[in-house]
Amino acid sequence: MSHKKHIILENDTIKSALTMLDALAMDAILFTTNSKGKLTGSLTDGDVRRGFMKGANIEDPVCSVSFKKPKSIQREELDIEELVTFRDKKVGVLPILDAENTIVDVINFRLRKSLLPVDVVIMAGGKGMRLRPLTEELPKPLLKVGGKSILEYNLFRFESYGVKSIHITTNYLAEKIDSFVTSIKDDYRTPIKTIREDRYLGTIGAVRLIEDINKDYILISNSDILTNLDYEAFFLDFINHDADMSVVSIPYRIKVPYAIMDIKENYVENFQEKPSYTYFSNGGIYLIKKGLIKKIPKNEPFSATDLMQLMLTEKRRIRTYTHMGYWLDIGQHQDYEKAQEDVKTLKL
Repeated sequence: MSHKKHIILENDTIKSALTMLDALAMDAILFTTNSKGKLTGSLTDGDVRRGFMKGANIEDPVCSVSFKKPKSIQREELDIEELVTFRDKKVGVLPILDAENTIVDVINFRLRKSLLPVDVVIMAGGKGMRLRPLTEELPKPLLKVGGKSILEYNLFRFESYGVKSIHITTNYLAEKIDSFVTSIKDDYRTPIKTIREDRYLGTIGAVRLIEDINKDYILISNSDILTNLDYEAFFLDFINHDADMSVVSIPYRIKVPYAIMDIKENYVENFQEKPSYTYFSNGGIYLIKKGLIKKIPKNEPFSATDLMQLMLTEKRRIRTYTHMGYWLDIGQHQDYEKAQEDVKTLKL
């Protein structure tokens, strides 16, 4: 929904406002502006009702009944934790202002969870060899799961967190992803672009090809993942710990069906009855500071683990964020079959 549907001039009539409020249904709130577009107030059905009780007329200007101190957030000084506070207080719709207090956007928490100041890169260049023959004529990100492609699930979730832009890197059957993105991008508020690598550049190498990354933080994700990861919590953990890079980790539990003995020189010193061990695997989702892009070599295969190893060598801060919710890497046929069942009950 365009944010302009929430904006009305302060001198328009209450009658006009009621028509607009009715069209907004459950999102019924308007923000009043002066002739220069600056925020001057807000208006709900309750404000109008209270105005009528005090003698207002339906042809009176909305400024006569509007609330003069509406909540808002500044685009240039966006504080995600402040946004969380508004959301937790059940504020439904907020105007976003520029430095001149002009309304430039509106966040509706029913449609968008957050406004993450990140550019997203979805790595979609792989051949999906383990899913043949399904991927012989269709790239893996476009395989359908419960009626929607894997890529659509990811695009929808990133959109819901208000990310600033989405780039999709392509290689294998790139023209099909290009065509798909062209067909659906008008359905999204977030700008979506594809960028093609001439040869396979690994799991992160193609990020170096992107020239129009504007934000200070980049969220990079494999394209074959289904997850309900809270990207806002992931981002806040990254920021609050001043990490250079953060990697989503997935707990992987192994249960040994036998007693395990600790042995020294053929004597049992201790034993554990059917112990279990938890390991943490790489979840294929990363946050990095923009400056790290220059660490990725140009036009050379380079993986995310190559970048991690380089950072460890340089003693940089790599944080992990453990995701305890749903996560599925659709790499093999059994994963694809599992996804078809899981999506019936999951809210992705």
